[in-house]
Order: sequence, then C-alpha cells, then structure tokens
Amino acid sequence: MNMHLPPRSDTPAPDPIARPSDFGHDTLMTPQSSALFVHLLTASGAVFAMLAMLAAVQENWSIMFLWLVVAFAVDGIDGPLARKFDVKTYAPRFDGVLLDLIIDYLTYVFIPAFALFQSGLLPGWTGWIAIIIITFASAMYFCDTGMKTRDNSFSGFPGCWNMLVLVLFAIEPNFWVSLAVVTLLAVAMFAPLKFVHPVRTERWRMITLPMALGWTFFAGWAAWVEFHPQSWAHWGLVVTSCYLALAGIAQQMIPARR
Repeated sequence: MNMHLPPRSDTPAPDPIARPSDFGHDTLMTPQSSALFVHLLTASGAVFAMLAMLAAVQENWSIMFLWLVVAFAVDGIDGPLARKFDVKTYAPRFDGVLLDLIIDYLTYVFIPAFALFQSGLLPGWTGWIAIIIITFASAMYFCDTGMKTRDNSFSGFPGCWNMLVLVLFAIEPNFWVSLAVVTLLAVAMFAPLKFVHPVRTERWRMITLPMALGWTFFAGWAAWVEFHPQSWAHWGLVVTSCYLALAGIAQQMIPARR
C-alpha cells in the first residue's frame, strides 16, 4: 500500500507557548496605549500634589517641596511625550491640556500659597494679602487664552509660585521683600512681558533647558538638606531662578539674529 506523505512546508510550526519576546513592540504598545500612558503620567501629578499637601498640613516643608519637585519633573516631561505620541489623535477622550492645568494649579499655586501662609514667612495680614493675590491672579491667568506667545513662550509671569516660594524658603528674606516680590509677579502675570518655556521656546534653548534642569536639581538638593543656610544649593537656586525669570525679557530687548 502506498503512503502519500503531506506536502512539505517550509513554514515552521507555531510555538504553542508564546513568550513576551515573541511579540513586537507594536503589539505591546499601540499608539492608543502609548497616548493613554501619557495621560496617566500627567494624572500622577495629582497624587504627588496630595502627598505634598499632606506634608504641608503637618508643616513638614522639606518633604512637601520634595513632592512638588517630583511633580515639577513630571510636568516637564509629559508635554514633550504628549506631542510625540499625539495624544489628541490617539487618546482624544481625555483633555490633556485641561488635566495639566488642574494639576498645575494645585502644585504651582494652591499648595505653595498655603505653605507661604502657614510657614509664617509672611506674618499676619501680609500672609492673607499674599494668598489672596496668588490664588486670585493665578485663577485668572490659567484661563487666559492669550497666555502663550507665537514662539511658545509665556505672555506674563506663568504662575510658577512653587519656584518662588521654594526660593523664599531657602533664602528667607525680609517679609517686606517677599510681599513686594509676590505683588510684582502678580502684576507681571498680565503685563506684556515674555517668560521663556524651558522646552518649547527655541531661542536660547541650549542654555534655558540646562538652567531648568539645574533649578530642579538645586531645588531637590535644598529640600533634601532641609534648607540648611550653608548649602550651596541656595546659590544655584538664585542663579537659575534669575535666568529663568529674566531670559524672556532679555529676548524682548535683544533682537533675534536672522
């Protein structure tokens, strides 16, 4: 009796046990899942805000600022990731801009204002004036449709009160100086002054981005050593803060090369 063997196939039989390495990157991370991950990363800032607030209520200022620095770092990377993975196209259900603004108001405005008041850096009526100015002016600024310039900088001081308050904790100036700075920056929020975005402002970005990274490092260092007055982190904070505050105004005064 003749036995007819089945035709030979050069295609290997499938492995019945699938391993993670057998799947390509596209299978594990689709554009939709990547975009959703960016939204989840942004939302994690709310958790860090809560942890910072809990520390603030206990007047554990160093821990509060450490959590705010973590939230600041997350805020610095989620924007570029959102643009890279095109969240508006692949995860349109969630409004990343709105989510970012909600968390920014907590971490940039609300918690730092509470710390400034509760810490006693602005005693008595000066503390009340400061928190009213900061929270009210920032609420108006955050809904200002003209907050961005054509070169993706900020029009007016962008409400980075977390940065200011951390520096005030580090150097502890006279309360009149602190109140004057708070008032001037609140007015600057609605003045025709330019403030650079460390990532999106292309002009001088080779300097601005390292300065922003340096500020983050010095802020974490200062909080880690509990704002010890002899720490070199204070000088780093002053230098990087001055640059980030004045670079945009300098760009307005110095014409760009063509």
